[in-house]
Amino acid sequence: MFAVIKTGGRQYRVVPDDVLEIGKIAGDVGTIVQLGEVLVVGGDTPVLGMPTVAGATVAAEVLDHKRGPKVIAFKKRRRKNSRRKRGYRDEITVLRITEILTDNAKPSIGPRPKREKVVVPAADGDEAPAAKKKAPAKKAAAKPAAKKAPAKKAAAKSDKK
Repeated sequence: MFAVIKTGGRQYRVVPDDVLEIGKIAGDVGTIVQLGEVLVVGGDTPVLGMPTVAGATVAAEVLDHKRGPKVIAFKKRRRKNSRRKRGYRDEITVLRITEILTDNAKPSIGPRPKREKVVVPAADGDEAPAAKKKAPAKKAAAKPAAKKAPAKKAAAKSDKK
């Protein structure tokens, strides 16, 4: 079963266990949010919405809130000494689709439990290598004094006489 949802002015085709990045929506990391604008519910008998499917929602777990790639808008008018540089990064929410619901059903699947970090204790003789210390930065060597050139000039002047 699949669904086409609309959020943030864009449309996405989703199936359960899909991970997608959408524009930022409200919701803490690890909670279940419901996306209500379902345009199509597909499967054995597809249902098209006019404009949305009545009673259909998509449940998703919020995995992360992050920022998108840097976008730079640079404008220049040649020979006018006119430049403008603006940049921005989109706010993004990462979702995992848990289930597609119809007939005003409530989500039955909760958020997945977080994995705990496993700490492996080091044996006495087999210690993990410690962080390597960086060698101190080398100092620049002093430049050798320049050889005196006036002796050559004096010799050149004596040849001209």
